[in-house]
Amino acid sequence: MSRIALITGATSGIGRATAEAFADLDFRLILCGRRQERLDELQERLSQQTAVTTLNFDVRNWLEVDDAIRSLPEEWQAIDILVNSAGNAHGLSPIQDGSPQDWDMMIDGNVQGLLYVSKAVMPGMVERQRGHIVNLSSVAGKETYANGAVYCASKAAVEALSAGMRLDLTQHGIKVTNIAPGAVETEFSVVRFKGDAERAAKVYAGFSPLTPEDIADTIVYAVTAPAHVTIADMTILAGAQAAATTIYRK
Repeated sequence: MSRIALITGATSGIGRATAEAFADLDFRLILCGRRQERLDELQERLSQQTAVTTLNFDVRNWLEVDDAIRSLPEEWQAIDILVNSAGNAHGLSPIQDGSPQDWDMMIDGNVQGLLYVSKAVMPGMVERQRGHIVNLSSVAGKETYANGAVYCASKAAVEALSAGMRLDLTQHGIKVTNIAPGAVETEFSVVRFKGDAERAAKVYAGFSPLTPEDIADTIVYAVTAPAHVTIADMTILAGAQAAATTIYRK
């Protein structure tokens, strides 16, 4: 039977592209997100290729996460791959001017959300002595930049959690992969700038940014590597990008 993959943040960006790439591999898909209409659209389309079910919850709410994953029918419970793609950036300002509400959104979504979903899935993987967890960090987790301290801190936490998971879970036959994308054109900047599409577009102006499909390709590479190979950590930058905020634009 094909492997079962649970993907958070599946309704847009990297999560959506990963769902599409996994469908091409005939993985059975548990697609998770907050926007039910998008989940329904994805399920209808990808069900033409593979078995798909959906879960609607907010990763920041432990009770929602736990209830949703416990509600899976028995035939969906043996999750082989977890992709923690859900996350967000809110605001871009000096830390002294930052919004506590924005901080909560980033810490709760990027850190607690990853922990909550992983907590709901990891015990089953340990019991079965197999599995693969893919965490979406960021180049921002490796290199702090001005005006992004809290976002960078949240992604640095993902880096640390990936390393810690690997230390605790490898003995149980579970691989852990940390993926750190650079500049990827998604809804990321529109969310960060509170819906200001014009400002968001300037982030990607003058160069060719990464696409969600580029990152999905790296995730496929990681989860299809031979059993004796673990892709522990991978940073992917755009061709014109030398570092987190160093981009050579035309």
